[in-house]
Amino acid sequence: MIKIDRAVIVEGRYDKIKLSSILDAVIIETEGFGIFNNKEKQELIRKLADTKGILILTDSDSAGFKIRSFIKGIVPADQIKHAYIPDIFGKEKRKSEPSKEGKLGVEGVKPHIIMEALEKAGVLYEETTQSKSREITKLDLYEDGLSGKQNSDELRKKLLSHLGLPERLTSNALVQILNTFLTFDEYKKAIEEIKNAKKE
Repeated sequence: MIKIDRAVIVEGRYDKIKLSSILDAVIIETEGFGIFNNKEKQELIRKLADTKGILILTDSDSAGFKIRSFIKGIVPADQIKHAYIPDIFGKEKRKSEPSKEGKLGVEGVKPHIIMEALEKAGVLYEETTQSKSREITKLDLYEDGLSGKQNSDELRKKLLSHLGLPERLTSNALVQILNTFLTFDEYKKAIEEIKNAKKE
């Protein structure tokens, strides 16, 4: 696994699955053109770009370039790095037919091609931030009432709203995102603030 400090933006679920087997990074999917109307996802990408920078790795077809262009329009250029998959013609294993343009997407290319694309983008050699001495874990979420308890959904929504993050995050995604934006102490302070606000 290669650790990348930047958040990686991909188009879909299968791209994310592919990259998750290669990279130790926050990976966000745009859900294809869904990003165009998803204000929460746009805000999350902006926050990630501002906090640690983003790497865009979309397919090399016209749809991939439209998505890449859209993200370039909502995020400052100095916060973005671009990685490009070369034009390789073929069909993904899970599909019955090739894509409209006949090119393999991120999910269909070999891992070494993805690594070459990342190397050309210059992200493999960026210095990663020092890991925090204490990371936020799923156990912390449970102990603080954000998962597995009666009012967990309500409390989790309040925390996400308090932090300006999208409501629809799985526990795994939530842990990853919280560790991107907050130190453990900042997380505990945010929990305390929303619990105190609830009492008032």
